[in-house]
Amino acid sequence: MTHPSRIALRGDLLDFTADPGWALEAGAAVRWRPDHWLLIDAGRIVGAAPGDQPPGDDWQRIDHRGHLLLPGFIDTHVHAPQLDVIASFGTELLDWLNTYTFPAEQRYADAAEAHDGAERFCDALLAHGTTAAVVFPTVHKVSADTLLAAAHARGMRLVTGKVLMDRHAPPGLMDTVESAERDSRELIARWHGTGRLAYAMTVRFAPTSTEAQLDMAGRFLREVPGLYMQTHVAENRAEVAWVRQLFPDARSYLDVYHRHGLLNERAVLAHGIWLDDTDRRLLADTGAQIAHSPSSNLFLGSGLFGWRALEAVGAQVSVASDVGGGTSLSMTRTLAEAYKVQALLGEKLTAWKALYTATRGAAQALGLDAEIGSFEPGRMADLCVWDWAQGIVGERRMAVARDVHERVFAWMTLADERHLRETWVAGQCAHRRLAQAQSGP
Repeated sequence: MTHPSRIALRGDLLDFTADPGWALEAGAAVRWRPDHWLLIDAGRIVGAAPGDQPPGDDWQRIDHRGHLLLPGFIDTHVHAPQLDVIASFGTELLDWLNTYTFPAEQRYADAAEAHDGAERFCDALLAHGTTAAVVFPTVHKVSADTLLAAAHARGMRLVTGKVLMDRHAPPGLMDTVESAERDSRELIARWHGTGRLAYAMTVRFAPTSTEAQLDMAGRFLREVPGLYMQTHVAENRAEVAWVRQLFPDARSYLDVYHRHGLLNERAVLAHGIWLDDTDRRLLADTGAQIAHSPSSNLFLGSGLFGWRALEAVGAQVSVASDVGGGTSLSMTRTLAEAYKVQALLGEKLTAWKALYTATRGAAQALGLDAEIGSFEPGRMADLCVWDWAQGIVGERRMAVARDVHERVFAWMTLADERHLRETWVAGQCAHRRLAQAQSGP
């Protein structure tokens, strides 16, 4: 008789024991176990066994032979309300915000709109293979509240918090220092540390917060254990010039945040394209990470991200979709764009480095590697089951692949959400592709 909490999934297991670096031969950092059982008990991974050594009859055995099993992706920077403006034509960052983004975000003042948007967004993450995320809602308290509630109902690991904006925005998207403090305290009391949720002080970006509001956010970080901070930095040259005008006493855009106590090991700053060496060392010294958003950077024409320069001084890099400046919630498509960005800079991003960064690497950067990001025993069973190929082109490419990296790199480059069979969160299947759309065994 099967035990209801014991589940064994059979497939090709891929995860990482450490950072594989940029070399093609990554060695023991890549843990590749073709045709293995992944053993899950009470929502956590407890081990693995070869395919020809199935667990006992007290395990529910689910056979995904011939399919790839990966830890769930971790998206470290994504905007929940911006699904409405994904694939919007023809502007750079600042015009894009005013033309498309701010009007869409104003709709989230309505509780019903915020609720429906939160439900849709969390379901969309799961349908793209993302099981954990660091998310921007809007300035409205109800937007953060409904997003946290939707993630909690699904058992997801989510980091978010109401956006802080008390200047340089439409009236319907501005708060005050006082209202932001009140709303943040109430949301933290309700949600921070509830289930798998964590709260983030969410500074939209430096131009839309006064120094008083930035000080308030820094004070929260000092007072409340475990809070995160998320914002944007140095995405676009016009934005950088604007920050220089608004904060003439700061050495750099990044220094604005540092002066207000916003940089620490739980700080996630999106983009980081236009940084200098002093900025990079500051990121390393404070433990803050840059959430590289390649599809967004290309789509908005923001610039090319110097990944290797950041890592050379010990700064942390994760990868993010940034939707809606980005063009897909799919982390595989995002990683394929990251490869292209690095190729333009003369670097070659291997599948090992890319997938590590979107799984265990992101978990480590967020301080969550004891919970998510790998198939280590004790980790939460957040994982995805993928088709290796879909369609004539993908199937032929897999048939002629000469080694494991070539196969995985081709999969990463060609795959999207249509390759996803199942998404599991905490040992429960949270998304399954419709049966009639499935192919293979």
